[in-house]
Amino acid sequence: MKICIVSDVLDEENNGTTIATMNLIRSLKAKGHEVKVVCPVTKYHKNEKNYYFVPKRKFPKPLQNIIDKNNVVIGKPKKKVFKTAMEDADIVHVMIPLFIGPKAARYAKCKLHKPLTVGFHAQAENVSSHLLGLMNSKFFNKAIYKHYHKKMYKYADCIHYPTNFIRNVFEEIVGPTPGYVISNGVQKIFRRKESERPEELKNKKIILFTGRISLEKSHHILVEAISKSKYEKDIQLILAGQGPRKEDIEKLSKKLLTNQPIINFYSREELVNIINYADLYCHPAEVEIEAISCLEAISCGLVPVIANSPKCATKEFALDERSLFEVNNPESLKDKIDYWFDHPEELEEMRNQYAATASKFDFDECMDKMENMLKDAIKLHEK
Repeated sequence: MKICIVSDVLDEENNGTTIATMNLIRSLKAKGHEVKVVCPVTKYHKNEKNYYFVPKRKFPKPLQNIIDKNNVVIGKPKKKVFKTAMEDADIVHVMIPLFIGPKAARYAKCKLHKPLTVGFHAQAENVSSHLLGLMNSKFFNKAIYKHYHKKMYKYADCIHYPTNFIRNVFEEIVGPTPGYVISNGVQKIFRRKESERPEELKNKKIILFTGRISLEKSHHILVEAISKSKYEKDIQLILAGQGPRKEDIEKLSKKLLTNQPIINFYSREELVNIINYADLYCHPAEVEIEAISCLEAISCGLVPVIANSPKCATKEFALDERSLFEVNNPESLKDKIDYWFDHPEELEEMRNQYAATASKFDFDECMDKMENMLKDAIKLHEK
C-alpha cells in the first residue's frame, strides 16, 4: 500500500502521540509499504525521504507559551502540501484532530476522495487542562468531542481507538462509529530481566512513573502520598519523562520529601533497566487514553498502583484492588504504597502475574491489526 500519515505532533519522541506515530510509521515501512508523512516543520526528520512539512503556526504569546512549555510545534495547514503527499496514496491516516488533522482529513476525503482512517490519541481533557481550570468541565469537554466529530471523525471510514474506554466515552456523545479497538502495543524489549541498581540506590525503595510531566498526570498527588508514607525517608521517586510541570513538581518535592525525585528522559534501553530494578510503579494520572508507559512497566513485571479515575483507561490494567487507589486522594495512594512495601512476598508474587498479561499488548500483533484496519478501510471505500 501507499499510505499517507498526517500528524499535528511529530517532534522529539517525548510524548505519546509522537511515539505512537513513529512506531506506526516504522512498522508499516518494515512491512514493505510506502509511507509518506505530513507534519509541522521541525529539526527532526528534515532530511528524511517522504516527509512533507507544513509551516510552523504562530499564536498569541500566552497560548504560544503553553505550546512551547509542552515542547511541541504546531503546524499551519497547506493544501498544496496535502495534495503533493496524498495524490498517489491508497489511503490517508490522520493521527489527531488539532490544526492540521481535520483539514487534511476533509481534503483527503472530500477533495481527493481517498479512503480515510483516523486515530484517537487526544482526549478532550488534554486540551481543556491547559485552559484556566476547564479540565473538569463536563459541558466544555463534551463540546470538544462534538467539535472533533464535526470537523474530522465523521469523515472516517475507520477510527482507531487505543482502548474500549475512549471508544465508549466518544460514542456516548456522538453515537456509533466505525471503530477498531487496537492497543498501541508494547515493544518486545520491555520484558522482565536481571538489572543491577546504581550503588546510590541500592538501599532505597524505588517508585517509578514514566511519561509526560503535565497537569492531567497528577504528579503532585504522588509526591504528597510519598510524603505521608511511613517509608518516606527510604523512598526514591524516579520520574522518567519531561513536561511543563517539571519545575512545579521539583518545588513541591523540596517542601515535602527527604529524597528529591530523579527527573530525566531516558533511552528505551535505560528505561527497561530502571523498570526492572524499581520496586513499584505509580500512575496517578486523572486523564489517560491508554498509558503505554504503564503497560511497559507491567510487561517487565513491575506491580502498578493506578488512579481509579473515570477519565482514565489505565485502571483497566489493574489485576485487583491492591493496585487501585482513589483518584486525587494522596492518603489512599499512601495506603497502597505502604501495603505493598509491608508485604514483599505478595509484591513478588504479583510481579509474575502482571508480567504474564503482556502478551495481550504485543507490539507486532497490534501493528498487524493496524495494517488490517487500513486494508479494511480501502475495501469499505471501494463498495
